[in-house]
Amino acid sequence: MALQEELERQGNWLFKHRSYLPLIILLIGTILHLRSELYETFILEETPYEIYYERLCLLVSLSGLVIRIYTVGYTPSNTSGRNTKGQLADSLNTTGIYSLVRHPLYIGNFFMWFGAILTTGNFWFAIAFILAYWVYYERIMFAEEQFLRKKFGTAYIEWAEKTPAFIPSFNRKKFIKPKYRFSWKKVLKKEKNGLAAILLIFTFFNVTGELIDRDTDFDYWILALTLLTGLMYLILKYLKKYTRLLNETGK
Repeated sequence: MALQEELERQGNWLFKHRSYLPLIILLIGTILHLRSELYETFILEETPYEIYYERLCLLVSLSGLVIRIYTVGYTPSNTSGRNTKGQLADSLNTTGIYSLVRHPLYIGNFFMWFGAILTTGNFWFAIAFILAYWVYYERIMFAEEQFLRKKFGTAYIEWAEKTPAFIPSFNRKKFIKPKYRFSWKKVLKKEKNGLAAILLIFTFFNVTGELIDRDTDFDYWILALTLLTGLMYLILKYLKKYTRLLNETGK
């Protein structure tokens, strides 16, 4: 099998199973986090700056979620989704954030996970994640682009030639106003899982760390925010399953 076909085959397989990657990262991160707490290997452990570092990590993760929210909110139905069955694109997204970068959702994913990884305080784990993410998603992006090239032909090629794949262009002159209006309904349906996951991970790390230290000085504002987000998640889940309040034509 030629290398091009092999990369496409690998990319399609990884695309369908990409939901398992966060579980692997979380497992390794949890082990390293617990080790750091038990042996106090992190340089900021038990210092006044530790809590500020943790909040900075949370902001990194939330910045990734913001990128995903902005991207998903401006896209039409059957594009830029969380489907795992296979490639899907009823239309080619080339406006809004897609006029600056071809894979904004994967940039969002990167920062969402990277913030959580930074909380372990393990420098080498962060480096390993960057390299693994590069290899993993390079193949997924290759497979996606092969699909788009075959489906949209010249239109895709012309857009891809002037738009970077992963590192965005910061040239404001290249920005094209989004073709579609922003949809909060679509964001609430699609991105509620991401917010809940981020807060649960940071709450878990915070609580386990304090329990290991035999302390009850939890970061209570994160705990409260996590509970509120959990309640919101359940409400949105109910609305999506049993009502049509979150449905929107074309989204």
